[in-house]
Amino acid sequence: MGKANREKRRKARCGRSAAASPPPKNGPRAGGRSSPAPLNLAGPGNEAARQHLMAAAALGVLVAAAYFPAFLAGFVWDDRIFTGTPVVRDWSGLWRIWFSPAEIENEAHYWPLLYTTFWLEHKLWGYAPAGYHVVNVLLHFANTLLLWRLLARLAIPGAWVVAAVFAVHPLHVESVAWVMERKDVLSGLFYLAAFSAWIRFVEETRPKLRRRSYLLALASFVLGLLSKSIVVTLPAALAIWHWWRQGRLSGADLRRLAPFFAVGLAFAVADVAFSNTREPISLGYSMIERVLIAAHALWFYAGKLLWPADLAVIYPHWEVSVTDPREWGYVAAAAALAAALWLLRRRIGRGPLAGVLFFAVTLAPVLGFVDYGYMQFSFVADRYQYLAGIGLTAVIAGVAAHGAGKLPEVGRKGAMGVAGVVLLVLGALTWRQAGIYRDGVTFFSHVVAHNPTAREAHRNLGEALTGEGRWEEALAAFRIAVELAPEEAREHSNVGAALVMLDRMDEAEEPLRHALALNPRSTYALQNLAAMKAMRKRHGEALDLYRRLVEVSPRNPSAHHGLGTALFHLGRLDEALDALEHALALDPRREDIRTNRDEVLAILRRLGERGE
Repeated sequence: MGKANREKRRKARCGRSAAASPPPKNGPRAGGRSSPAPLNLAGPGNEAARQHLMAAAALGVLVAAAYFPAFLAGFVWDDRIFTGTPVVRDWSGLWRIWFSPAEIENEAHYWPLLYTTFWLEHKLWGYAPAGYHVVNVLLHFANTLLLWRLLARLAIPGAWVVAAVFAVHPLHVESVAWVMERKDVLSGLFYLAAFSAWIRFVEETRPKLRRRSYLLALASFVLGLLSKSIVVTLPAALAIWHWWRQGRLSGADLRRLAPFFAVGLAFAVADVAFSNTREPISLGYSMIERVLIAAHALWFYAGKLLWPADLAVIYPHWEVSVTDPREWGYVAAAAALAAALWLLRRRIGRGPLAGVLFFAVTLAPVLGFVDYGYMQFSFVADRYQYLAGIGLTAVIAGVAAHGAGKLPEVGRKGAMGVAGVVLLVLGALTWRQAGIYRDGVTFFSHVVAHNPTAREAHRNLGEALTGEGRWEEALAAFRIAVELAPEEAREHSNVGAALVMLDRMDEAEEPLRHALALNPRSTYALQNLAAMKAMRKRHGEALDLYRRLVEVSPRNPSAHHGLGTALFHLGRLDEALDALEHALALDPRREDIRTNRDEVLAILRRLGERGE
């Protein structure tokens, strides 16, 4: 009797759970049953398990082959943020990463989990680039597997194909092959994990496992925010999933999502506040202009996803004009598409609209409604749709699978062949794009080839060329940077520095003096002009310039080193030793400073022994 009552209570609980989340009456045609079973990688039997393992292995082969050039790549551009900060190098840096983020120079965001991974890797293989690139590729592979499992759980048609496209799409090269952009793959890992945990929470009937899944989803969301704040859009994406699943967003859904929205809002406000203290940005666009930028950017991203040609690390700014009918055409087209998908939702299902909404919402933080640092260079970047592109890809795959399902057997095989060709082409494009991260010269040569107006890229190309001793080519790159930004002191200073290294001293002084006229506190101009004076053995003039440099940049070890060297040549050994000791304290790794300090010490000892 007791057993029968327990059975009745169990059935009643199951009934209440089912009633709480009824299946949609008009679910999306292009994918999704109301309560999809999770993907069982073990499968019912050895054959199914073998097939799943082979499918996972195939994804691994695609990722490894497409990103093979990344394993041979070096550090480029923003990588110097983490390679140059002591917090990654020092054992004590882990505490400062989490509790003193302002010590990470040139980093305008609080992303401590990202820098923790760099700190750990530095302890394993120092600054050998290969290790960092391998980790990036492995994270991308993990994301590919997570996406496959998530889409299969949602019963998205062609889930494996969508994951394979994600694995090898060239738009993701920036996120994977560029070490500093690990923030995308790392935050993506926690984003996908949080999404999967949320689905388990919604579909689970056992209270203990439901609580565990909910907390796991929330914890993964927080970890994602600590990696890159763009994952703040996750709660909105979960709300879209609820609407897609059941045709409505209930009050219970909103209450359960409320903590996610609250945490996301808190992180977003804190990140913006921290960013404004490090890199205040005010680009001055009106709200109407920002709407135009956003609409144009959405269509730009969709176009690159469908036709990934002429990919550039820095795309040229486009003109924003409220009187340009073409810009308003992007707005009208976006509104028309959204309206059409809404009106047709009962005929074609909610899937297409849900996918488009996911695409737009996930891109929302970087569409220009709020100023952010990279908007100074471009309104768009490939890496921004690392996650967003999943929405459109799933819609396209769903439509293609729906159409292929109506074909005869030979037609379905042909469709599979087309899918294979698409993956092959995408993989080849990714392989080629990953090759540009080989070194700074290759990277910035690619940038300026696709965007000749990118002034900072010309400057960085020149600096990369100087690292290889190619001074004539560097001078040419620096001169282009001057043409693009004649008001920038740094660009004139670089021209002067290149002329110094080419032993064209008389020519060098004019651009260096011009740089100081533009900005008397320019550290680049002061340092380069002082170095030129020292090379010409005008140590008194060099001393004056180094003193000005120390005043402007008191924590610059090169400034104190130059000051000490100038004092040494002027015979002021005690003052030289103090300056060199100070320089060495600022950067204990500098062997050139240590050598000069030891030389001065040795001279002072000899003089002391002789009583001089």
